[in-house]
Amino acid sequence: MALIRWTPGLMGWERDPFAELERMKREMDRLIGAFFPTRGLGRTAGVFPAVNISEDANNIYVRAELPGIKAEDIEISIEDNSLIIKGERKIPEEGENVTYHRREREGGIFRRIISLPTKIDADKVTATSKNGVLEIVLPKAPESKPKQIEVKSG
Repeated sequence: MALIRWTPGLMGWERDPFAELERMKREMDRLIGAFFPTRGLGRTAGVFPAVNISEDANNIYVRAELPGIKAEDIEISIEDNSLIIKGERKIPEEGENVTYHRREREGGIFRRIISLPTKIDADKVTATSKNGVLEIVLPKAPESKPKQIEVKSG
């Protein structure tokens, strides 16, 4: 059972609703943690690779963090309106009779599908990998670029 701190308000009983929501969140996290403990199970993998996506009038830019992955181990393709980045992160074996004190770097096959906000010209896509960052430049298709309409005076 939790003790709830009384905070006087205008009417003598109001509380900050956001503080109350935060308290309820902490209580739910505690209850869920009691039934589903995560301690000792290790970290769960996030979305890999992490990406930044931006655009200007002519291109969409995708920058993905892929440290330690060689360019020849990366495949990039365009399907429908999606960019697919896949590859394999290879972690070298440490040898026999090695005891890990901490193991957070994972290896294996990855695949990231990114929905594109507009049609692109797939024949003009370029990709470069430098210092562990993959940069993909996706030129927008001519039909998806804004068209300037001239206004004539009558």
